[in-house]
Amino acid sequence: MDNYIVSARKYRPSTFQSVVGQRALTTTLKNAILSNKLAHAYLFCGPRGVGKTTCARIFAKTINCLALTTEGDACNNCESCKAFNEQRSYNIHELDAASNNSVDDIRSLIDQIRIPPQIGRYKVYIIDEVHMLSSSAFNAFLKTLEEPPHHAIFILATTEKHKILPTILSRCQIYDFNRISITDTVEHLQYVASKENIKVEPEALNILAQKADGGMRDALSIFDQVASFTDGNITYTAVVENLNVLDYDYYFKLTDSILANDISTSLLILNEIINKGFDGHNIISGLAEHMRNLLVCKDVRTATLFEIGTSIKKRYIEAAEKSPLEFLYQAIELVNECDLNYRFSKNKKLLIELTLIRLCQLTEKRKNADEKKKS
Repeated sequence: MDNYIVSARKYRPSTFQSVVGQRALTTTLKNAILSNKLAHAYLFCGPRGVGKTTCARIFAKTINCLALTTEGDACNNCESCKAFNEQRSYNIHELDAASNNSVDDIRSLIDQIRIPPQIGRYKVYIIDEVHMLSSSAFNAFLKTLEEPPHHAIFILATTEKHKILPTILSRCQIYDFNRISITDTVEHLQYVASKENIKVEPEALNILAQKADGGMRDALSIFDQVASFTDGNITYTAVVENLNVLDYDYYFKLTDSILANDISTSLLILNEIINKGFDGHNIISGLAEHMRNLLVCKDVRTATLFEIGTSIKKRYIEAAEKSPLEFLYQAIELVNECDLNYRFSKNKKLLIELTLIRLCQLTEKRKNADEKKKS
């Protein structure tokens, strides 16, 4: 039986072209390679799972390629590329600063830097989670980072740029990686699904992409989990069940009952959700997001701020038309107030119930005001 490889590793990009959601950044790196204008130190920063280490490896392979393509990609046929692909390259060194963060570790690295490469032009040192280095280690690294040998290039990667010393930042070219959009994530998941012969529903992939919060590695990990659960047929219902995500339908039902000033139905819906095992805080934060989504869908221009599947977005736009703007403003304020007070409340369910009652009263007050105007 073949060894199973998780999708995040199996479909890890090997060229700049295949990197998802970082077009401007990869174009800049390719242009630097083609024009032979390489800095001696780079800092790749951004959220987890967006391609920092992957881009560092691709960059390291490409600048050492002996036969670059006209588009600035590695050929994958020369000895340097083969050595990299077979994980036997001596030109690329990776250091995990989370576990190698002492002065001695950095001094050992500095000693290695003096030795020139055997094949290729550069020795590339990728230091992951560089913000974990101690202050003493940073200081020991300063001089080498400022004036390294001509054959050495450093690529530092971090999720927390603010923790890095300004003296280090000033010596690097800084590249900020973006969170990967839901659209790009869904497209890549569809590509992986087609390669793996897995059936998927578009709305199911949208839930996966939202759950990943902009990280492709997280999205692929969740994808693998759900694919195993569904035995290769990923549906919206299965994703909601497996990931313990509250179905949008409950929020739409709640909104309808609130707008109808139906307190009893609102409380019954809340009770049904809680009985399904959902945490009260998740319910209230989800309701806040739901109200926000209705608000942005009130205007065609701001509707682009809401990234979601076509069918659900259409439903939000229809629901937004029925929701008065003033009601949404006040509702968001009330739900946010509940969210802030939730942590300190001794009776958390009662707090949410009171919030729903107050939300229903918003529509009652509006209804009474309209009747007074008519009379």
